[in-house]
Amino acid sequence: MMFFCFQISTVLAMDLEPDRLVDKTVREVIEIIQKDEELKNGNKEKMLDLIETKILPHFNFTRMTQLAMGKHWSSAVPEQQNKLVDEFRTLLVRTYSNALTTYHDETIKVNQAHTKPDGNEATVRTVVIQGKGKQPVPIDYSMEKKPDGWKVYDVTVSGVSLVTNYRGTFNSQVRKGGIEGLLKTLTDKNKSLEGKK
Repeated sequence: MMFFCFQISTVLAMDLEPDRLVDKTVREVIEIIQKDEELKNGNKEKMLDLIETKILPHFNFTRMTQLAMGKHWSSAVPEQQNKLVDEFRTLLVRTYSNALTTYHDETIKVNQAHTKPDGNEATVRTVVIQGKGKQPVPIDYSMEKKPDGWKVYDVTVSGVSLVTNYRGTFNSQVRKGGIEGLLKTLTDKNKSLEGKK
């Protein structure tokens, strides 16, 4: 569900407020899925391509990785930092691509953004309204204003922050095996997920 957004041209995205960006792109991504039988039938390769080309440009994976690493980020050398961003990005894409493949005509309500006084950060609260008998799922997008538009740096699903959730895992892995140990864990996990395509 975290990826029910952000399929929009960069030029247009620069001109939109965060809630308008989310609302417009949610509609566009859903329309793409509804019109494509392969996507509706769970074609993983096509879904990954959709995520890579239409969604990821609107996420700040560097900041997400920094926040997930916490105090350990500064102890990684630049080469390690770049690898961490790449591996974390890959992990999130492969782990959460299923969010789009499980779409079944849910309704997504986008509420007005709560923007901080400086105007550079905002939270966009959305609710995924599921089928009969299922509880709505709140999904909040923490966003920051960049020169090329608003970017997501955290996603909170039902009160659980993605960044905070990974921070605990990363902290434990770094304590056990250092930065290189964490990198190996991420690389191995991504290879495992790739093998399940």
